[in-house]
Amino acid sequence: MVEILVNQASTPTAAASAYKARDVVNAPAIKERIQTRSAARGDASDVAAWMGNHFYRYVIGNVQADAPAVLRITDAKELQDLMGRKEPPAWALERLAKKGAGINLPDLWWVDPDSSAVATLESRLVEFLSTRKGTSLEGKLQRINAPQALARWTLEHLAFEKKQSSGRVEHHKDAVRGLLPGQHGIFFEFDSKNPNMRQEMAYESQMMGHCVGQFADRKNFQGGYGEHYAEGLESGRMRLFSYRTGSAQPRITVNAYVQKDGSLKIEQIKGKQNRPPIARYAPDVVALLNHLPLNDTVSDDAIAMGIVRRPPHVLEAQPHLAAWCAVQELQSDSEQLWLMQQHPELLPQLNLRTPLMQWMVAARKDSIPHEILERMPQSAALKETLRLAKMRPARSGGRA
Repeated sequence: MVEILVNQASTPTAAASAYKARDVVNAPAIKERIQTRSAARGDASDVAAWMGNHFYRYVIGNVQADAPAVLRITDAKELQDLMGRKEPPAWALERLAKKGAGINLPDLWWVDPDSSAVATLESRLVEFLSTRKGTSLEGKLQRINAPQALARWTLEHLAFEKKQSSGRVEHHKDAVRGLLPGQHGIFFEFDSKNPNMRQEMAYESQMMGHCVGQFADRKNFQGGYGEHYAEGLESGRMRLFSYRTGSAQPRITVNAYVQKDGSLKIEQIKGKQNRPPIARYAPDVVALLNHLPLNDTVSDDAIAMGIVRRPPHVLEAQPHLAAWCAVQELQSDSEQLWLMQQHPELLPQLNLRTPLMQWMVAARKDSIPHEILERMPQSAALKETLRLAKMRPARSGGRA
């Protein structure tokens, strides 16, 4: 069992004295193995330098483990058995001979660089060092010694476990990839091949308050509503997007089904607690819809945001126009007439300035929100027509 010796001191003197003195016969071989593994992993240069310095010194002086990981050498025969066909160092044989003669000298040690005890510590330290980007230690790894690094690794993992036990899920940035930058944030797409994808879905739900990543088994991220979305992503039937601002703060979740022809059909566009996304993010949602290979289906969530897909006849006549747009961008009579027929509830968002649209809205005044009539410009002729229309029922009643 590995015993980790933690030294919390942070002064230069304390850092220098963090490593204990121990005469390890196979020290050169230990350093060589550390450097070989570092190269095989492809460690960054600063990580590789740290491992060749601090971790090497920690293994030599501090690692405590049961035999055969760490051995006290008692005689020349034991040393030769450990060395195999290699000739033992002369200084080591001389030391053992003197100790055998009763002279009080420091013990000799052997540390197996490939033992599980060393491998466990090495794995923790590489993990710690490789995640220092964006922290106070970025570019300053040599300022921290191995005991301090191991202590911080332990504290950070205890914090992770506490968050997990309280229902908190950590963000895994490798589980999403940047797709489209916007005015206020970036749209990311979930990577269905990433092993942390399900946990990232749980993070999305945690931050957004919806069911995309609500798994019945919160430890293994399985079952429940989350399973539906996760299985859809993993099977390639669905794609999932997250609009994020600041430090990975989700603001909008979008999911779409992959159609047989490869196009996408948007299913949901959700803000926090399943509410419509806030208005200032609408232009970025429009940009996403135009970026994706969508079919003609317009989701209710898009309509709730005031986002529509221009009618086919308009796109055919003006192919330079973006297919998806905010309602306010529908300027032509043709577009506005189409909207009145398809989505009359969105008319309040239009700027109805042409005489044609004003007369068309007036003709359907009984089925159009009254606020539209009050707000839109009216010519003298239209005002008189509407006034007479209000008076007509009264006159009819008088004749009777």
